[in-house]
Amino acid sequence: MKVILLERVEGRGGLGEVVTVKDGYARNFLLPRQKALRATTANMKVFEAQRAQIEARNAEARADAAKSGEGLDGKIYVLIRQAGESGQLYGSVSGRDVADAVNAEGGKIERAMVVLDKPIKTLGMHEVKVRLHAEVIVTVTMNIARSQDEADRQARGENIITSQFEEERAAAEEAAADLLEGGAGQIEGDYVES
Repeated sequence: MKVILLERVEGRGGLGEVVTVKDGYARNFLLPRQKALRATTANMKVFEAQRAQIEARNAEARADAAKSGEGLDGKIYVLIRQAGESGQLYGSVSGRDVADAVNAEGGKIERAMVVLDKPIKTLGMHEVKVRLHAEVIVTVTMNIARSQDEADRQARGENIITSQFEEERAAAEEAAADLLEGGAGQIEGDYVES
């Protein structure tokens, strides 16, 4: 189906371009969300007559998104989640979780704006893209930890999982040294052989 794009659509084209897309994509996404019009002669005339208004509306929306994006870009948000000893989360962090964390601290985004390239399934610092407008993308950092203390340590640059293994290894070495020093299994006193 041929459509006229009313705004920039990722991977398809920019405002005012006539592109061919699959029928389902046009019917289920572009047309209902008013991102495009069917490319008929009547719609072409309507678009050309309103092109200046559409471009002005798009520029205003982009400016608003850029303004709100200044406050979000580069911010760090903390999410406390349950995880195993190896740092693997019980579940994963979704776009809704990211949107809720941002909105809880005063941001205004919808979950559909969150772009997760791959699911977040481990503890640590993860960069997440937020598409505020087709032409405005900001990056926020999600600090995923098991507790606020771990989140603070991760924010300082410490890798929680490796430091946890190092602490356990040091404790095991210390316990082994104590056993050797104390002479594990030896009983003090006189032995009488019978």
